[in-house]
Amino acid sequence: MSRSERSPLLLAGLLATAGVAHFATPRPFDATIPRGLPGTPRAWTYASGAAELALAAGLALPRTRKAAALATAAFFVGVFPANVKMAADWRHRPTPQKTAAFARLPLQVPLVLWARGVARNAEGRS
Repeated sequence: MSRSERSPLLLAGLLATAGVAHFATPRPFDATIPRGLPGTPRAWTYASGAAELALAAGLALPRTRKAAALATAAFFVGVFPANVKMAADWRHRPTPQKTAAFARLPLQVPLVLWARGVARNAEGRS
């Protein structure tokens, strides 16, 4: 299996792991939901977990990979406000937690670029 073939599966694995975590331990995710959103934080936690699982499934299948990869890039952009909220909420926590929260912010850029790269590589195979 080539590197370009592994890349979408690794991204799918990352999303699947995160999606399962949203259901297995929802409380930490609830705390990152921006207050201005309608509904309960738990509903948003479950919805984002379900979205991650659906995106993972789409990335795993060559037929749906391009569309799922583009949707994944958009998803990573869409969850950025939750990461900003987490960093703001954790700014007074101990240094390791604060560092982890702030490190997530620039991490969104390579995730978006990774998803776009998967979409670009899938274009010739659809």
